[in-house]
Amino acid sequence: MDAQDRNAQYNRMVVRMMEHVENGTTDWAEDTMIIASSEYTESEFWQTEMACVYRKLPILVGMSHEIPAPGDFKTLDILDIPLIMTRQADNSVRVLMNVCSHRSMILVKEPVGNKRVFTCPYHAWSFSNDGSLRAVAEASKFGDECKDRHLVQFPCHEEGGLIFAVLDPDSDIDIRAFLGGMMDDVAAKGMENWSYIGNRVITGANWKVAYDGYLEGYHFKSAHPETIEPRTFSNIMEFDAHGPHLIVGYPQKTILNLREKPEDTLYACENDGYDFIRLFFPNTSVFMAPEITQVAQLIPGPEPGQNTTILHFLHPNAPASDEEVAAREQMADWLQDVVDTEDYKVGLQVQRGMASGLQKNVVFGRNERGNQFVHRWIHHYMNNDPGAKEPTL
Repeated sequence: MDAQDRNAQYNRMVVRMMEHVENGTTDWAEDTMIIASSEYTESEFWQTEMACVYRKLPILVGMSHEIPAPGDFKTLDILDIPLIMTRQADNSVRVLMNVCSHRSMILVKEPVGNKRVFTCPYHAWSFSNDGSLRAVAEASKFGDECKDRHLVQFPCHEEGGLIFAVLDPDSDIDIRAFLGGMMDDVAAKGMENWSYIGNRVITGANWKVAYDGYLEGYHFKSAHPETIEPRTFSNIMEFDAHGPHLIVGYPQKTILNLREKPEDTLYACENDGYDFIRLFFPNTSVFMAPEITQVAQLIPGPEPGQNTTILHFLHPNAPASDEEVAAREQMADWLQDVVDTEDYKVGLQVQRGMASGLQKNVVFGRNERGNQFVHRWIHHYMNNDPGAKEPTL
């Protein structure tokens, strides 16, 4: 998607949002949709979901800003897979398994740091930060079987300040093709050159309970009466898709002021009459606001009813003063509190309600079109039928 097509997409969405506000409508699905509550609670369903979605598709594993210099690394676990995300001498990124190829010892214990060589604390095998085996302790006594025992490496792609990987080392998926038009959209913002404020970590319910919340504004009036609802209309949305990825438009209460502007210029008015949330399926939400940008990275588990979310915060410009640094940290804290208190703690109550097993299903309304779309894609990947027609809006 080039800039002209992207701007035309924005213009269409903004015009439709204004029509919704004027007509009391929203972007409707054809019908309601029923989902079994067990899809949020059952271990067997969750394991299949993880195998078909989170271990097979590209997922966000981190931000470029977390490892800015050659030798920088970050360790994390996703679905019980220990990972090292590391910056190479040529400035590329590799995502490796943080497990020594000798006897499966966790290789690096530090959460972050800078190393060109990783040395196992158990038997002192060492590896270059590209994953290649560098040296075996007392190799003459060991034998020849160690020569090709490099670290497990995962396919990865870095663009627009985001690092995606596939948690299947044998995968041949074209990561860039999968990210498609949504990556075109986000990469055009140039986030890789922005200032990184830091991150905050929160925990919540099943990953879909969390993801569902980013997909609709139906809850704004009741769940966000003092934070989002004063600025943004509740229950008015507009959707567009790039494959399984979604862009969701939320009209601000000032949006009708844009009627004074030519329709072919509306793309330039983001955050001044409307906001977008951009979602990379299955684990990323990007919200760009004038004060701060939030990138939410969802990590399912360790049980079906749990997720950990890393909220990354960025700003297009470097802070000009200590006061500006403090103001951005305060804004990050505020957004963390909004997401944690007004979304994730609500989600935990949703999870509690479904865990009883007596509420057999949940229903998505016609107004919750984005939720319906995402759940159809989840089922599509779980069915694992290459010939099946892909879901569309």
